[in-house]
Amino acid sequence: MSDRIRHIRFRFVAPNGVMAISFALILLTLEFSAQINLKDSSVVAPMICSSYSFQIPGADMAKRFGVNSAVGLQFLLKSKKNWIYGIGGDFMFGNTVNENGILDSIKTSDGFLIAVNGKLVDSRLLERGFSAGFKFGKLFPVFAPNRNSGIVAIAGIGFIQHKIRIELIDGTNEITPQLNDEMKKGYDRLTNGISLSQSLGYLHLSNNRITNFYAGIEITEGFTKNRRSFDYDLMKKDERLRTDLLYGIRIGWILPLYKRAPKEFYTN
Repeated sequence: MSDRIRHIRFRFVAPNGVMAISFALILLTLEFSAQINLKDSSVVAPMICSSYSFQIPGADMAKRFGVNSAVGLQFLLKSKKNWIYGIGGDFMFGNTVNENGILDSIKTSDGFLIAVNGKLVDSRLLERGFSAGFKFGKLFPVFAPNRNSGIVAIAGIGFIQHKIRIELIDGTNEITPQLNDEMKKGYDRLTNGISLSQSLGYLHLSNNRITNFYAGIEITEGFTKNRRSFDYDLMKKDERLRTDLLYGIRIGWILPLYKRAPKEFYTN
């Protein structure tokens, strides 16, 4: 196998290729679109789940950010034996940054930036990030209307990234060159690495396919590192290994990708 082929395969499974893999998995669900009835038995059930999570940071994450939200999209496949496989990703965002002094060295004593035209420009710091990965779990059909609903435990492995987003208020990159797109990289603390996750919740697939949802708690552990070559305010490169924790409550709406079985009619 040539080096070029190995490189192509690596790029396919990298985090940037998650959406391509998800699309391929969705195509596979066409095989499972036969008409089924959830009341009868445990069935193969492909699902798309859109979700919202409220997250509380811990460990090194709590030193940098406050609470945040995450919106996500997952593709899950439940087997007849109630094993669950899937792939998904979240976009994370928040308004609380605890490392709020990173721009002090280029601000006035009143907390403003001085633009090239002499105008005072304000700024704000926000949290932005994303996570993506593979899921594996098991559904236990208890407290459920059918054998395709119940308590579900899921573990995951993937990739997590976060940074400090710097926004200028009443200013632009042209008049505040000290915070143009390139200079912001010296302050944004871009951080990423491998992540693990565990969740426990309740999955409900209704017999009539109208009410389908997920709700549960989850924990994410990120083993990360600052990826910028130099932090201007620290006057050095941050080489520390980080442990980023997120404790979340997630709710989601599920779109099942199978057809409902037709009603049976009998005649004499």
